[in-house]
Amino acid sequence: MRTEKIFLVGFMAAGKSSLAHELAERLKWKVEDIDDRIEAREHMTVSEIFSQRGESYFRTIERAVLTEILPLTHTVVATGGGTFADPNNQVVINSNGVSIWIDVPLDQIISRLSPDKRRPLASNRAQFDQLYALRQSAYAKAHLRLDGGLAPVGELVDRVIDWLDS
Repeated sequence: MRTEKIFLVGFMAAGKSSLAHELAERLKWKVEDIDDRIEAREHMTVSEIFSQRGESYFRTIERAVLTEILPLTHTVVATGGGTFADPNNQVVINSNGVSIWIDVPLDQIISRLSPDKRRPLASNRAQFDQLYALRQSAYAKAHLRLDGGLAPVGELVDRVIDWLDS
């Protein structure tokens, strides 16, 4: 499959940033991380943006950053956990490159989260479980699903490259 941009989507702590770096290195492409760009632009962490300005403000900035990334080529993009949950973002992503869902079971996501409150949407367990379930149907609209549960990053990179070459 020919593409000039790969968007990695999936729930928080699925490993999008780690996979983006390894995949970009293997392809000799650039890597962009939407959350990192937001933090640099706003001079605040994602958690601080959520607590001080709210999720709606964050999503507005997220859409703007996604738009800024669109002209880039030969780029692997690590999206935020909620980026692809927005139907408009799905259309933009799927029409400007390939989307790859890193699907990780909820129990593994929970084990990867640190208790440092860095992930504002993870503070309430019942809401967190509900959010996970809700977003699964959005992520399923990606072009490719990778089972990221137990596979090491290198193996996931191999799978993506095999899929791109097919």
